[in-house]
Amino acid sequence: MTRTFNWRIVFKTLGVLIMLEAIFMLIPTFTAWYYHEADFGAWIVSSAVTWLSCWWMIGAGHNAEKRVGEREGYVIVAAVWVVYSLFGMLPYWLSGALTDITDAWYETMAGFTTTGSTVFRDVAAQTHSILLWRALTQWIGGMGIIVLSVAILPMFGLGGMQLYSAEVTGVSYEKLSPRIADTAKHMWLTYIALTIIEGILLWLCGMGGFDAICHSMATISTGGFATHNDSLIAFSPAIQWIVLVFMLLSGINFTQLIYLFRGKADRVIHDEETHWYLSACLVAGILLSAGLLIYTNGMWSSIRLGFFTSVAMITSTGFVAADYMIWPQVLWVLIFFLMFTGGASGSTSGGMKWVRLGIFAKAAHAEIKRRIHPNAVIPVRFNGHTLREQTTSNVVAFMFFYILIIVLATLWFCGCGIGFDESLGIATSMIGNVGVSIGQWGSSGCYAALPAAAKWVATFVMLIGRLEIFTVLLLFSRALWKK
Repeated sequence: MTRTFNWRIVFKTLGVLIMLEAIFMLIPTFTAWYYHEADFGAWIVSSAVTWLSCWWMIGAGHNAEKRVGEREGYVIVAAVWVVYSLFGMLPYWLSGALTDITDAWYETMAGFTTTGSTVFRDVAAQTHSILLWRALTQWIGGMGIIVLSVAILPMFGLGGMQLYSAEVTGVSYEKLSPRIADTAKHMWLTYIALTIIEGILLWLCGMGGFDAICHSMATISTGGFATHNDSLIAFSPAIQWIVLVFMLLSGINFTQLIYLFRGKADRVIHDEETHWYLSACLVAGILLSAGLLIYTNGMWSSIRLGFFTSVAMITSTGFVAADYMIWPQVLWVLIFFLMFTGGASGSTSGGMKWVRLGIFAKAAHAEIKRRIHPNAVIPVRFNGHTLREQTTSNVVAFMFFYILIIVLATLWFCGCGIGFDESLGIATSMIGNVGVSIGQWGSSGCYAALPAAAKWVATFVMLIGRLEIFTVLLLFSRALWKK
């Protein structure tokens, strides 16, 4: 029997989430007032429209049955990114920073999905409030709007388990405590602490206070929005090393980080996905550093730039410490393939995630063994546990759809008049939420020249990548709606 879809709870939940966005909008509004910037009025209007809309939606969900099923959960998770972007684009558009609706939508979606690609040709010319909002959108989207909300929703009598399981990335998720809201709070406290610590360190190393705040939020969220046109190229090596360390930390599963900070280092030491992730960063860093050392001069700069670029690509942060498009093309190939990987599940990074890549590699190895010993029972094990066949199938299906979407997006971009190699780079960058790519849209990360039709598809690919594909695809499944 088909259960009636609970539209009221969807409206009420979205209303509460939009209320959070309206509260966050007050921060750049105050910033515009503090710096006496001309876009202060645009921020007032944007905040007011967002605030009134949230109460309208809460009213539309009045007397809603407090039941959030799987269908409602998937709809809310997918819809909140779209709704947040609709309201989040208002300041760009109303202030005149981006007069084209397509560009305003693109910039906002690139922020909330932590993709980090931009359509601003001159980032440094933007007001403090606009630059702060760009960083805030990534910071909010980094840990996940839903993970933030499940710490708040119980206050309104709304459950968050379905939202958490639908949004948290990776093959599986882990609760730190029996109550899901407590888990979300622990994750956000760690997230905030890392942001503050990095911001202080950047400031102590000579970065301006405002820039330190923006870059810290963009780093911990693995978003990559910078306040300068050349990303981090102009900053000192000390600042680049600090950003590198915090990018590396942000690519680790946040539950593992919490265990580490609680003194339970053995949990992290024995976590197999963390081994895969850190090993990938080490190997890629060595290879890029060696390549730079062969083709350029300076050992220490080669090591710094090699490891920085490797970690920036693996974690999908997309910060740039050097223009890698002037490097030898063989290094481009390595950078391109690093865009596929991602960090650990449960981190703020995009990409396939190393738990999937690890399981896929082990499943392939087990299949080779079965060919040699057809009668042997050879299970696939990860983190000391034998994986169910369903888990392995989930990984294979995810990787199939991941590649399929890249193929389809590449075809679309080629149809928009973009060259094949650049189309492939853009598609890979968008679904992995990396931001930077190769070719014309290489290390600059500026997509202002991208055709409008390509920009709209790119934002959809960003969303699919951020929500781990299945959350979006399930909405188009007839079986879900007949459940």
